[in-house]
Amino acid sequence: MVTRKEDTPQRVANRKYEEKNKQKRQAASGNFQTMIPRDLFDEINAFLKERNMSKVDFIKKAYEFMKNNQ
Repeated sequence: MVTRKEDTPQRVANRKYEEKNKQKRQAASGNFQTMIPRDLFDEINAFLKERNMSKVDFIKKAYEFMKNNQ
């Protein structure tokens, strides 16, 4: 059985804020929600860390590269 943490004023405020802004946030951004094998995940993370690059920047660059090299 999963038990919820005790409600605190901050947790109540966070839930209220999320409920109020969820649709606006979802309309403004997206999430691929995909799974990849752990070995590949670790390899990509190491690659990005070496280059001080975020996953979002990587996705943008890969997209632009593929779009321009069809």
